[in-house]
Amino acid sequence: MPAPRPRKISEFKPLFTNLAQTSHYQVIFGGLSGSLRSYLRLRGVDSRFIGESVGLLCNSASLPGSSFATADIVGNYTGVAEKMAHTRTFTQIDLEFYVDRSYRTIKFLEHWMEFVSSGSREQPYQDGYYFRMRYPDEYKCNATRIVKFDRDYKNYIEYTFYGLFPLTLNSTAISYESSGILKASASFSYERYVCGRTYSIDIARNADNNLVPELATNFLNETNLNKPVYVPVSPGAASASGVRFRPVNVSTGEAIVTGQLYNTLSGGISNGYFSSSKSSSTNSVIGTRRVI
Repeated sequence: MPAPRPRKISEFKPLFTNLAQTSHYQVIFGGLSGSLRSYLRLRGVDSRFIGESVGLLCNSASLPGSSFATADIVGNYTGVAEKMAHTRTFTQIDLEFYVDRSYRTIKFLEHWMEFVSSGSREQPYQDGYYFRMRYPDEYKCNATRIVKFDRDYKNYIEYTFYGLFPLTLNSTAISYESSGILKASASFSYERYVCGRTYSIDIARNADNNLVPELATNFLNETNLNKPVYVPVSPGAASASGVRFRPVNVSTGEAIVTGQLYNTLSGGISNGYFSSSKSSSTNSVIGTRRVI
């Protein structure tokens, strides 16, 4: 490594004048189960408020963090103690919300937590009421996102949470003294998160999980960057020859006219790969694709 040397301000000024700011972000709640959405809708918290408004009312959030639980290993090397990771753990995230005049923000948090413990199906104001927890797949959601961006909207980072639900609803102070905006805060637990986009179109374009499409292989595991990336013509639909694909830069109509539709099954499977061969009506996938 070379020795430190004096540097001009102009050398590092571009770096320090392009720092991300804390005040541009968006929280998007999604993936709530049908039973939970029905429970909230009956209490005046509709799906549009959950999907759009409550995220905009989130005035303070935190990007997630994680750590590794480790085990101490002694004896592999004389006099050396090693640490080996065995479990990845995730910290809770804290969100604070402005409360609207209809108090739907508080209702959203309060009744989501109430839903978690409402498995007894009894009325909570009756004598002898008891709590019973619902099954996790009823109260956890798998599509809540935090998107951090900047004023130019060009670059951003996205986090998608899996198994998220409110763990703590903090008490909210109110007072006869000078009025301010009422806020509600809650801590959310989750099983894991994915850093980067997770939409199917991003996966098809190798733009998921913060991949750079120009540097990643396409879905055929091709490393030649000059070869095209393919996307499904109709995701979820398959012909007799398998799912059909088209180059990402060619429309479906153009692909049909110019014969640029490809499928994954016409060539059969050999040694865990789709082999490349042509059928009479549709081309097979160019190259090979690893069977996942």
